[in-house]
Amino acid sequence: MFLTRFRVNTARAGARRLLSSPQLLHGAVMASFAEIPAASGPNGDGAPRVLWRIDHNARSEVLLYLVGPQRPDLTHLVEQAGWPTTGGWQTFDYGAFLAGIAAGSTWAFRLTANPVHSIRRTPDEPTKRTAHLTQRHQAAWLLKHQERSGFTVVEKAPERRLLAEGDEHELVVHRQRNVSFGKNDRAHAGRHKVTLVTATYDGRLRVTDPEALRRTLTAGLGRAKAYGCGLMTLSPVRG
Repeated sequence: MFLTRFRVNTARAGARRLLSSPQLLHGAVMASFAEIPAASGPNGDGAPRVLWRIDHNARSEVLLYLVGPQRPDLTHLVEQAGWPTTGGWQTFDYGAFLAGIAAGSTWAFRLTANPVHSIRRTPDEPTKRTAHLTQRHQAAWLLKHQERSGFTVVEKAPERRLLAEGDEHELVVHRQRNVSFGKNDRAHAGRHKVTLVTATYDGRLRVTDPEALRRTLTAGLGRAKAYGCGLMTLSPVRG
């Protein structure tokens, strides 16, 4: 497995075009591989796959993170959306890091996800996937998935909680976005509109099941993985 980081030059028209459409950016990411890696099944079978995420750390610092089972070549992205003469990308061997994840260890994490749930208004109606729209429900979505994903979000000490309810965890939900874009659809002989609700999660987690967490980090968490959702990254806890 490999982890790659690429800084996007937002002053370039090609970069702005890619950032405006998860469909276009997905195509550019997959074009980084001479042989496209196989994806896991639609419901997620735990197999490693290509995952990516855009981080808007500041107006002038937009980063693309990419995880996959093969080493990518981002030359085309440098030419379209980078600094062709002075920029590049960094790729790291992810395997050693993944192997070193231990039960009980604590990490800072970031995840951009598509938090959805299935609902029905009447018993006879088929279920329908619906996005969670509030920070409270989006946070609850992640907490619902934590056990099977190999971690628990760290709980705050009672004296550090700012609210009587809803501030129990080391977790911030931010950068909520409604994303709409056109998608080529052979089944419908044309293009149809895709709409996603995404949210970014920052927080601290404690590892409960290293193998399950390794699957989460390499196969993704939640839906819409092709469109920049599902990639969780870890970093050492500071302070």
